[in-house]
Amino acid sequence: MMDGLIQGFGVLLTAQNLGLCVLGAVLGTLVGVLPGLGPATTIALLLPISLKLDPTGAIILLAGIYYGVAYGGTITSVLMRIPGEASSVVTCLDGHAMARNGRAGAALGIAAIGSFIAGTFGILGVMLLSPPLAELVIAFGPWEYAALMLAGLSLIAFFAASGVAKAALMALFGLFLGLVGLDPINGAPRFTFGIPALVDGISIAPLALGLFGLSELLFLALGKEQRPEILRPPSTLLGFMPNREEWRRSAMPIARGSVLGFLIGLLPGGGAVLASFLSYGVEKRLSKHPEQFGKGAIEGVAGPESANNSGTAGAFIPLLTLGIPANAVTALLLGALLVHGVQPGPMIMERQPELYWGVIASMYMGNVVLLILNLPFVGLFVRALEVPRRFMATAILLVCVIGTWSTGLNAFDVLLAVIFGLLGFVLRRGGFDLGPLVLAYVLGPTLERSLRQALLIADGDLTEIVNHPIALGFLVVAVLVLLSGLLVRRRPAVV
Repeated sequence: MMDGLIQGFGVLLTAQNLGLCVLGAVLGTLVGVLPGLGPATTIALLLPISLKLDPTGAIILLAGIYYGVAYGGTITSVLMRIPGEASSVVTCLDGHAMARNGRAGAALGIAAIGSFIAGTFGILGVMLLSPPLAELVIAFGPWEYAALMLAGLSLIAFFAASGVAKAALMALFGLFLGLVGLDPINGAPRFTFGIPALVDGISIAPLALGLFGLSELLFLALGKEQRPEILRPPSTLLGFMPNREEWRRSAMPIARGSVLGFLIGLLPGGGAVLASFLSYGVEKRLSKHPEQFGKGAIEGVAGPESANNSGTAGAFIPLLTLGIPANAVTALLLGALLVHGVQPGPMIMERQPELYWGVIASMYMGNVVLLILNLPFVGLFVRALEVPRRFMATAILLVCVIGTWSTGLNAFDVLLAVIFGLLGFVLRRGGFDLGPLVLAYVLGPTLERSLRQALLIADGDLTEIVNHPIALGFLVVAVLVLLSGLLVRRRPAVV
């Protein structure tokens, strides 16, 4: 393991990869600061650019944006009571209250330090758990892989914010989009509607740029300019340091949030958002003074901020070792890997050790960079909020069009991006979550290939699954999760 980590730092400590790591962390923080933009939109915008890089450098850049967003979202949550990212919603409650009470620096400081500790814990967890999990999955056959994909999709639908029914519809639509193109068994074109450009299938670039980039552009164009009040951050580094009492009250929430967030991050459909909400609920229930929550309790900042960062790290385990993304962002990361010819799964540590360990090393380095960035340069990042909405919308449009064209030099891809942009806007306005759509689109080909291989081996006999207890167990989990989500109305998280 140490040899692998040393190899990873050898891959990282080149001018290009180190620069991409820092760039990803900076961009992630900026994205977290700018409300509404989000990591999925940004990764979709940068996906065409990443295709010009080598696979390791591309994933280092995109992963840096993913885990950097959690840091940046805290800044606007504390100083403006506007979450820059969904995982920072609960930080608004006590973080902004602390800022109102003159403790903005302490709130930002404990969030950054707790995030660093939790992120480091999460990375260690990835290092320790990935190898044994990969060894277990190597024994999986087509039945096990197909059932695992179904279980993953069911969990993603269960945790979707839009509800199981809407998420299931989006997943089915995503599976359909993944079927467009040539049949993987007999090579016959399907669902191409006589359009030659669809023979090779729908590319991830126009789909992602349309659903996330252009739909966000429409929201920006139709939204109103807002000039919310921004509380001033401390002007000195010492102003970010919590006092002794705040340190004492934050220690256990950081520890609990780190463990809870990591475990939630392992679940498909879990991730940083669910982890932060659960951590807030746990801290409120364990507190001797729950009435202080919402009025400036530092535990309400330390726990959730730690949980969302360790949850982000934990999501890399199913992504890298199982090839199952936990959310829309990791689905885009999976899409980027597949476009680069990298197949995530149990053999990735053997076949592409430089990529696997390079990404792990970049996460260590990125955590250090983010800790350095998010204390002395808070004021600089806040200035990004002064960028007029019309300039941001114009930049998104330009990047979407150029990015879509550059991936295939095909005008039809630009048309597809526009269609998916309009569709994404309509779906988001209708309360549909785009995450399950993208996840199903990415997982669909693997699910189809595994299921058809299994059926070919079994001569089309579906009952053969009873001879595969692991696959049967995954299938039972999928059915139970979907039924519970449809029959039981889940209560919103207690905050």
